[in-house]
Amino acid sequence: MTVTTDGKIPIKIWCDDLEDGALQQAINLSNLPFAYKHIAIMADAHRGYGMPIGGVLATDGVVVPFGVGSDIGCGMIATRTSITEIDTDQIKQTMGKIREVVPVGFNHHTYAQPWKGFGNAPDIKVVQDEWISARKQLGTLGGGNHFIEIQRGSDGFVWIMVHSGSRNFGYKIAKEYHDKAKKMCERWYSDIPDAELSFLPMDTPEGKEYFEAMTYALQFSCANRKLILDRAVECLASVVEGTVTDSEVNIHHNYAAWENHFGKNVIVHRKGATLAREGTHGIIPGSQGTKSYLVTGKGNPQSFNSCSHGAGRKMGRKQAKRELNLEDEIRLLDDQGIVHGIRDVKDLDEAAGAYKDIDVVMANQADLVDIVTELTPLGVIKG
Repeated sequence: MTVTTDGKIPIKIWCDDLEDGALQQAINLSNLPFAYKHIAIMADAHRGYGMPIGGVLATDGVVVPFGVGSDIGCGMIATRTSITEIDTDQIKQTMGKIREVVPVGFNHHTYAQPWKGFGNAPDIKVVQDEWISARKQLGTLGGGNHFIEIQRGSDGFVWIMVHSGSRNFGYKIAKEYHDKAKKMCERWYSDIPDAELSFLPMDTPEGKEYFEAMTYALQFSCANRKLILDRAVECLASVVEGTVTDSEVNIHHNYAAWENHFGKNVIVHRKGATLAREGTHGIIPGSQGTKSYLVTGKGNPQSFNSCSHGAGRKMGRKQAKRELNLEDEIRLLDDQGIVHGIRDVKDLDEAAGAYKDIDVVMANQADLVDIVTELTPLGVIKG
């Protein structure tokens, strides 16, 4: 961990390759009048909208919608099966079945999905407006870096892991309240370095509404991942006899929460960062060509009890399509026997070469987490 004092409060950084744009965003965070104690930048950090992906911001009495991000509750779920042996044909069969029951990209289900949480939707306009369409979004993967992986664990068992969030439902909530925050900050002539860091005081109706709607979107995203996982497990079990164990982990890495740090109750924003309290179970995925990790947190107060949410991008999507070699990226996965979907240049935005070295990322945060299980990809479905 290194410390820079280029802003009003210190910036504590767990990576040695932070791009200039992300550093400037971290400095902007440190100059916010409500930022508390210090800014924490995780080992996978890279530039985002307003705030770096892999950034942790604690605030005194305000919430920053883009400090959470547009995919509220994006996160990971993983479970271990009792299966110890699986071959390539079985992996391909399973992936084919998963694609039949889990819509990807912009696709939704054609009928409403079951979730008891729909009966507890808060009486907030944007939530009520999106409630009907959200019922068809539940159990859908989405696009970008969202994925379903079949993996082999260092414990000898086959695992299934899912990366997804709150879909368009969470996006609409994020946009609604970011727009409100921008208008309020403009009206108040608020002293913030970037309009994407517009904020809502928690003693305003808008702040309270956003926090309630965000919390509901977190519940939705957990249910979304769980439904995808359950259906993926059913597909696997229809091909290879096996059961699921009780080792399921379901976590967010885009959210805000009230927490107590250094003796004060503050709102901790984790944007592409994972909770790593002492003993807390977490998931840190790699790229589709590298290992992922199940971890336990060490409770380091300097990171606000946080760790990275993955390997982190080293290339933007357009840059990856321009600069990566399609044949090389396919060969990297094929040589490892990974069943994947890279077929064309347009797929290179999610190629392994677009991501940082996960081994370096894990080494840089050795003071934040302990590795429990290593998970090697066998088959990957990308959104």
